[in-house]
Amino acid sequence: MVNFYVTGTEGKLEKAPAYRRGCWVDMVNPTDDECEEIVASSGIAEDMLKAALDEEERARAEFDNGCSMFIVDCPVIEEGSGGDSYTTLPLAVIYNRDCVVTVCLKGNTVLKDFITGRERVSCENAVNFVLTFMLCNSTRFLYCLKQIDRKTRRIQTEMEKTMRNSEIIQLLDLQNSLVYFSTSLAANDRVHTKLSKAEAVALHEELQDLSDDVQIETRQAIETCDIYKNILSVTMDAYGSVISNNSNNSMRLLTIITILLAVPTMIAGFWGMNMPVPFQKGVTFGETGWFWLVMLGALLLTMVIAVLLVKIPGIGRTPRAKKNRKNKKDRR
Repeated sequence: MVNFYVTGTEGKLEKAPAYRRGCWVDMVNPTDDECEEIVASSGIAEDMLKAALDEEERARAEFDNGCSMFIVDCPVIEEGSGGDSYTTLPLAVIYNRDCVVTVCLKGNTVLKDFITGRERVSCENAVNFVLTFMLCNSTRFLYCLKQIDRKTRRIQTEMEKTMRNSEIIQLLDLQNSLVYFSTSLAANDRVHTKLSKAEAVALHEELQDLSDDVQIETRQAIETCDIYKNILSVTMDAYGSVISNNSNNSMRLLTIITILLAVPTMIAGFWGMNMPVPFQKGVTFGETGWFWLVMLGALLLTMVIAVLLVKIPGIGRTPRAKKNRKNKKDRR
């Protein structure tokens, strides 16, 4: 899909029916025919137009035959069965003396703000257009990072009540998203640094101020992402320790039960074959005295072992530190 926009009389963007000099060409997942049409109209190389159509394309800057291309990574929120997930997609901003072209596989939130007028931008000043987009894109990263932090806190609250696999998987997805964001922000910062050194920015004080704002927002997003990533990493390690501790407690309980059941089983194996048992045909109640004696001994032995296992620190109960009587006396 290809749309054309020009700067109107009041400074707002207006949709144009066709390509014209000084316009902004918004290309969203364009076809080969649409790319060839824009190449013929704008004079921009086809490989530049199709560079951002690769999802794995890295953020970079390129200059060729009077055309400047800046590819930056943009945050994208995708809806899934397990909730929203966060990733990044490359977007290319290309300009020459005649026009500004943006190319992306999906619709971009920042560009939508340009179209609706929420953010003022001029198509006639290409460098200002690129810097404004970079500034709004960094702000969008900060918004997504806040959403990730809120979602992390909500999942942590749910995991305090009950720990399920779904919450752990969601935390893992958020951790992966922060890794993508961290890598993309670092690459965007390098692209902005290259643009800030360009002559078109260095000679204009207004563009220098805008470039400084972009740098501040980008660095803030990088620091925020690193903080959230470290917090989430520590949280995942803590929950891993809790899960391991719960597994150890379950195994300890099963071990105690197994030991307790092994005692009567062992005694019954020794005596059951050569001893008359109750309700056996031809056996009176008086002849089963040894049976009841063995059963009573097994029961007493099982109870003794159960008490010992419960009282042993680290097996039946968690060891506690001894109270410091000296400190008590000092307090008194």
